[in-house]
Amino acid sequence: MRKLSVFLIMAMLIVVSACSQEKAEKNESFVLVKGGTFTNTKSNYYGKSVTISDFYISKYEVTQKEWIEVMGKNPSQFKGDNLPVEMVSWYDAVEYCNKRSIKEGLQPYYKIDKNKIDPNNKSEYDNIKWTVTINAGANGYRLPTEAEWEYAASGGQMSKSYTYSGSNNADEVAWYWRNAGDKYLTGNWNWSIIENNRNKTKPVGVKKPNELGLYDMSGNVREWCWNWYGDLDSNSGSFRIVKGGGWIGDISNNEISFRGKFEASGIGPDQGFRVIRGE
Repeated sequence: MRKLSVFLIMAMLIVVSACSQEKAEKNESFVLVKGGTFTNTKSNYYGKSVTISDFYISKYEVTQKEWIEVMGKNPSQFKGDNLPVEMVSWYDAVEYCNKRSIKEGLQPYYKIDKNKIDPNNKSEYDNIKWTVTINAGANGYRLPTEAEWEYAASGGQMSKSYTYSGSNNADEVAWYWRNAGDKYLTGNWNWSIIENNRNKTKPVGVKKPNELGLYDMSGNVREWCWNWYGDLDSNSGSFRIVKGGGWIGDISNNEISFRGKFEASGIGPDQGFRVIRGE
């Protein structure tokens, strides 16, 4: 009887240890961003009455390994477990958020109605137009709003008002058209030169992080945000916001303040995302 009790205790300790290790691994891949107002003077939100609440954000762009674990198939043009997933639409990203939430026992943040055309989607080219609404109070994964993305990319309350996420020198923190290939390119942006230079995505977390320890918020792949492109508080539009620039883009696209746009149904080899959760 005593041997059985000892065995049960040891088994319980192994389970608790495994759970603790899994929790630690998940915590290590996310950073807590303490809320507040914008202190980065180069942000679109600096000087505006916008206050951000605390949230957790993934330290890295969603990798292909993370994508495959949730979605099964890998749509990326450039294959590699530690490369950011790309060739994913905004709809793919919100679906990933919900499926990952369910997989980890969290409440999905989005309500996705694939049979109802979104009346707020004004695009003439988007043939998907799912209606996606927010499940308020849910603790699952989601895309950052543009304001949350800029706040995190800026370094939150630790911001040093850098132009790019973590530096005033793009080459320190970003993969973009000049440095994402076989050799460093000079001159003007030119697609044939980029293609011949074999430019592509790079493994996440190689460049210098920003003030909060976040990687690749400038460069590598453009990152989907929740918001419509337009005024900072637009409730409708033809495009969703993309931030941070990518390996194809010019240096200006890497600026924290740069506001990119893309149809929600659009995909590209420089188009990925990262996820956040509430505290």
